[in-house]
Amino acid sequence: GRRWWLGAEDPFQCLATCINLAEALRSSSPETTISHMPVHQDGSCNGLQHYAALGRDKLGAAAVNLVGGEKPADVYSGIAARVLDLMRRDAEKDPATDPNALRARLLITQVDRKLVKQTVMTSVYGVTYIGARDQIKRRLKDRGTIADDAELFGASCYAAKTTLTALGEMFEAARGIMSWLGDCAKIIASENEPVRWTTPLGLPVVQPYRKLGRHLVKTSLQVLTLQRETEKVMVKRQRTAFPPNFVHSLDGSHMMMTAVACKRAGLNFAGVHDSYWTHACDVDEMNRILREKFVELYETPILEN
Repeated sequence: GRRWWLGAEDPFQCLATCINLAEALRSSSPETTISHMPVHQDGSCNGLQHYAALGRDKLGAAAVNLVGGEKPADVYSGIAARVLDLMRRDAEKDPATDPNALRARLLITQVDRKLVKQTVMTSVYGVTYIGARDQIKRRLKDRGTIADDAELFGASCYAAKTTLTALGEMFEAARGIMSWLGDCAKIIASENEPVRWTTPLGLPVVQPYRKLGRHLVKTSLQVLTLQRETEKVMVKRQRTAFPPNFVHSLDGSHMMMTAVACKRAGLNFAGVHDSYWTHACDVDEMNRILREKFVELYETPILEN
């Protein structure tokens, strides 16, 4: 045919699904057609889900589908709407006194979920202002609506600050927990100790970030410089890495709990990070299991422990 499926985001996944659906529709009994396709069930901005559960944050939980609602919440659209509100407010200001007024007017037509999605996704894993700026700059550059490089840079800086402000307002509890975890790590690392913790499943974790020292190796031809870890820990790296590493250990624990429960229930299971897969006939059962295990994980006072 015209190979229209090549235009899909994941072309061969799209093709495989079409072939599987065609087999079922051509069958005299579609419901009995055997499907080997893995069906994905993804978390709704999984890092923020973990922070909302950690902090018992009802507002944040509603934004990432941890509580029931009339329709699924879209956190990326929610942040984009808040960013748009902030920019509209800035756009009404006098450009002579506030340079962001012109940037706001320029960006109002560009704000959507795609513009902020990557920054929202990575915010819980410690994205910095510079990282957020670069993410948004790439997205704006791909759209080609701002030709001047200096103007593009300024707009990206403003959009990044506004997006991070919107995130802080909507997920205040998550920001508080991230700051507290970072403060704990700073205190520990200041004593020249790496940050250690034990996951809810009993797995011990240690952050291996230490300063590097130089070691010279002299040969008859040249002198080689090798890098070796010293006994001195990297305080800044220990601090910035702890919140995302801690949350990764929690989503890893949730996946392991879900995988074990699926095996006991006789389900085929695979997963990557917060994306859990099983066959179409077992999706409802896996949905029930992964929710039960998430609740079981957070019934324990993790931060207190």
